[in-house]
This record gives sequence, structure tokens and C-alpha cells, in this order.
Amino acid sequence: MTAPPTVEIVGGVEVPTGLFIGGQWIPGERTLDVRDPAADRRLSGVADAGVTDALDAVSAAHAAFGPWASAALRTRAEILRRAFEIMTAELDECARLIVLENGKSWADARGEAAYAAEFFRWFSEEACRVPGDFRMAPAGDKTIVVDHRPVGVAYLITPWNFPAAMATRKLAPALAAGCTAVLKPAGETPLTALWVARVLQRAGVPDGVVNVIATSRPGPVSELVLADRRVGALSFTGSTPVGKILLGQTARRALPSSMELGGNAPLLVLEGADVQDAVAGAMVAKMRNGGSACTAANRFYVHESLVTEFADAFEKALSTLSIGSGLDPANDLGALVSVRERDKVLDLVRRAEQEGGRPSASGTAPTTGAFLSPYVVRGVRHGQTLTREEIFGPVAPIVTVDSTDQAIAMANDTDYGLISYVFAKDRAEGISVARRLESAMVAVNRGVASDPAAPFGGMKESGLGREGGFAGIHEFLETQYIAVDL
Repeated sequence: MTAPPTVEIVGGVEVPTGLFIGGQWIPGERTLDVRDPAADRRLSGVADAGVTDALDAVSAAHAAFGPWASAALRTRAEILRRAFEIMTAELDECARLIVLENGKSWADARGEAAYAAEFFRWFSEEACRVPGDFRMAPAGDKTIVVDHRPVGVAYLITPWNFPAAMATRKLAPALAAGCTAVLKPAGETPLTALWVARVLQRAGVPDGVVNVIATSRPGPVSELVLADRRVGALSFTGSTPVGKILLGQTARRALPSSMELGGNAPLLVLEGADVQDAVAGAMVAKMRNGGSACTAANRFYVHESLVTEFADAFEKALSTLSIGSGLDPANDLGALVSVRERDKVLDLVRRAEQEGGRPSASGTAPTTGAFLSPYVVRGVRHGQTLTREEIFGPVAPIVTVDSTDQAIAMANDTDYGLISYVFAKDRAEGISVARRLESAMVAVNRGVASDPAAPFGGMKESGLGREGGFAGIHEFLETQYIAVDL
């Protein structure tokens, strides 16, 4: 295949389409097609990195590491702040790209763009605020000095469901810490990541500090990068099975790794909860990003006294959603990322029906493209397919429970522990239940918890480490203790 141009106009947005290595946009020898899932057509093409390109990116990042790590903290902070300002001024461009290659609704895409920009602002502030320690040892024989230093070249792997936010949530803390980066975005959504890299370039990031390689061969490329002794850390967001493969590879070098993996988020509607508040929260927890989120409510445990009222009201609310292209701001629900992904979700609905569930579709989806009407599935029993599989789409299985204890037991009966949602009669009960849930994040009487200023991550097989908040920058820092007699 012929090499792609390094810049292309996609949907009215100027996007670099080459490999970004050492501050240069390189055409590459092969092309990776990017598809528009709403129209089910080819949208564009970007340079498709091979293993040689990946090693070139590592070399560029390694060469840039020394000067970047020694740069004044304020210098790094101001570059990230400029990136925030550029993104904020161009949110509509970013949102348009997200819609075109990911399929989500305009509201979701613009919300993601704003959320993504916020990571640049948050970590521009955190760059100058990493605390150390200076104190006398209890024995009185030395002074304990604790400092932090960047780990080196960070390899960052991001998924397709939040192509802007997942890139900035990793790039911002890595750069704030003084690391350089090689970013490998998902093959389905590389355009947004390349656009973000151009924002950083415009903000003044020195050549080689940020490198971006899209590839159709993620397995061989990642294995080679992780084996390279110049790489100091891995940050991965994606499925648990892939995360385990990568952990096996990083174990060979004892490479520091942070993992944001799969979820199976329970949403509990407890006895005495306000049903309308629960439905409003469920609409956000389930339908944000069309359900294609690791934080999406995956299984609903509703008290028997409320289950019929909740299911009816939830289904009614879903039926009001307008389904269609995200380029039309009037549409509430866009397409899934691909027809293949849509068919995977539909297969889960069919399996639920075979197990005795009663699925009911709300609204009418377009017949062309990767669109899917939202489903409420009643009569699901805990332990069936929809309570075990991460759905990643607009499907809500409802399980009836007879007590709070039963709801908590079922919620905890999973290998995952990313986020849970609790709707209770009051905050006190909600917090009490939250503390019994095996979940790293809990939203009480609300449908969203994510915030750049809060630690994001999971327990159990949902991940290792934290992104965002005060903890996020520490994933890219090594702690160094110096003993000195003062």
C-alpha cells in the first residue's frame, strides 16, 4: 500500500496521519484504515507502525529523556497548561474527530474532549507539587532524605472507547513527572491521539518527548517495546485478558506497570431509595458513552419492592433517546465503535434470552452502521451471562434482590472491582454500603464518579495502580531514599 500523507482533512478537521517520532511526522510504509462506524465506511488512513518504527520511537524518547527530566518543573507545567488552553479553545474539533472514528454522540464526545483537556490542567498543577521527605532518623545517626525521580521512557497503551481522555490521562502525568512517552493508541481510533500529539507539539513539547505509533500489529510491537531496557514503565488501559498478557511480558524485566482493566460494575437500588433519582443516575451510569465504558453500570440489583417501578421507569427513559449519527447534536445515542462490536453485544442479548431473560428494546436504531437500540433485560438471575460478561454496550440486565445483604453479596461476587453505584434512602446508608463493597470507586446516589482530581483505578482483576488525583503522577516516579549525616 502507498504511504499516507502526513496531514489530512477529516470531517473538516486537519489531522496529522503519520507516525509521530522524534518531533517529526513520518509517512510510514503501510497504511492502517480508520472507519466511520456510523456510516460503516472508510474514514481515513494513518501510518501503520512496524517493529522498526516502534524501536525508533523508543530511541527518540530515550534521547529526549535527559533534557526533559532535568527541565525546570515550571517549564513542564507551563507546556501542559498551554496544551490545556489549546484543547479548550478547540473542543469542537476534538469532539468531531471522536464522533467520526468512535461513533459516540456529540454530547458524549464534547464531554470527553473537555474531560481530556482537564488532565493537562490538573497535572500542570501537580508537576510542581510532588512532595518529598526530610527528617532525622529515630536512631539519630543520619538524616533521611526521600526524593522522587522520573522512571524514564513510559510506554502508554490506550483503548478505543475514550480516544482523547485515555491519551491525556496518561500523557499528562508522565510528562509532568519528567518522563518521555511512546503512545500506542487503539487501531480503531488513532486520529484523536495524533491530534492530541499535535496539540502538545504546538504547546511546545520538545522533539522526542512525545511519540505516537498507531499499528495493526499491537502484539509484536508491544512485546518488543516492553523487552527494550530503555523503557522504564508501562501504563495500559484495556481488557483484563490483554492486561494479563502484558503483565507476563513486563514480569520478565520486573517493569513497573499500571493497569486499568475491565469492569463489571454493579448498580444497587436499595429498599427505600428514590426511584426517579435512581433512574436518572442509571441513565448516566449505563448510557454514558453508549455503555461502552469500563465504568458503565453492567448489572442492576434492585430491591423486590422497587424492581417493577424501576424497570418500567428506566425503560421509559431509554425510549426517549434519539438514536443516530453523533454529528447531529440532537441525537442522544450514537453508534458503537464497529459493526463487529455491535454484533458482540447483540449476541449477549440473545444468550440472555436463551437463559430465560426477557429483553425489551427501546427506540429505533438506524439500520445502516453500528447502531444498537438500548435494551432492558428483565428476569435475569445472578450468575447468568449478563452478570458475568462485561457488556460494553447499551444493555441493562435487572436482577431482583430481597435484601441489602443479598445485593452486596451479589455485587461482590465477581473477579472485578473497578466501580459500583449505590442508590440508597440517604447518604449515611449509601456510605455504609459503599464501605462493604469490594470496589475501588463507589458513586453514592449519583451516576458518575470520574474526575481528573480523583484517583481512578480498580481492585481485584480490574487493575493495578491509580490514574488521576494526587496518585496519578506517582505511577511515573521512582522513590529514592538518601541517607546522609548532616
